Amino acid sequence: MSVAKKVPKIADPDFQGSNHTAHESWHAFEIMAEFVEATERLKEITPAVSIFGSARTKPNKPYYELTEEIARQLSDAGFSVISGGGPGIMEAANKGAFPGKSPSIGLNIELPHEQTKNPYQDISQNFRHFFMRKVMFVKYASAYVVMPGGFGTLDELLEALTLIQTGKTRKIPIILVGTEFWAGMIEWFKTTLVNQGMIEEEDLDLIQLIDQPKDVVAAIFKHYETRGFELSASERKIQLYL
Repeated sequence: MSVAKKVPKIADPDFQGSNHTAHESWHAFEIMAEFVEATERLKEITPAVSIFGSARTKPNKPYYELTEEIARQLSDAGFSVISGGGPGIMEAANKGAFPGKSPSIGLNIELPHEQTKNPYQDISQNFRHFFMRKVMFVKYASAYVVMPGGFGTLDELLEALTLIQTGKTRKIPIILVGTEFWAGMIEWFKTTLVNQGMIEEEDLDLIQLIDQPKDVVAAIFKHYETRGFELSASERKIQLYL
C-alpha cells in the first residue's frame, strides 16, 4: 500500500506558476530603481560619516546626548552625517547634524515596528530593502561611528568589518563609542576569534575605541591626513562593484 505525498498548497494565487516568475522579474526592476534613485540623490554628499546605534535609546539619555554632540562636531567639521533615519541614536545623529554646516541624511527603511522617520533630515531617502540600504551606508561613508546598539547595529558593524577585511571596500575608520559597552565584545574577539584562528590579530586594528566627540573627529582626520578624502582610481573601482 502506497501513501501519496501531501503537497502544501500556496494560498496566494499571485505567487503560483508564471505569476510568480513575473513577480520575481518585476521585483528585480524595483531593486534597480531603488539603487539608481539612491545613487543619484547621495552621490554629492561626500565626505560623509555613517552613525549607527540603538533605535531604542531615549532622548536625554547619555548615549543619545553623546551621539548628538558627535554629529554636531562632525557636521561643523565638514562631514555629512548619515543615519538610519529612525528614532533613538539615529534621531540623535540627525538632530546633532541638522543645525550644523553639513547635510543631515536619513536612510529610512520600511519596518513593521520601531522605524518612524525622524524630522531632522536635510536629505531623506526611503528604502524597502535592507541590503540596498546597507550598500548605501558603506558606499558613501568615509568613516563609521558605532554607538551602543542591538542586532541591527551589530549587523552594520560586522558587515563593514567583513567588507574591509576581504578587500571588497576601501579601508575606513571604524570607531566604537562607549568603551564600557563594547569592552566585552572586543575581549571575546581577542580571546576566542584570534586565539582560535578565526581572524588575524591585525584584524583588530580595523577597530578604534573612542569616547570623546573631539577625539572621534580627530581620529577620522588623522586617517586621511596623508591621502585626502578623494577616492583613488582603484578605490572607485572597488566601490563601483560593492
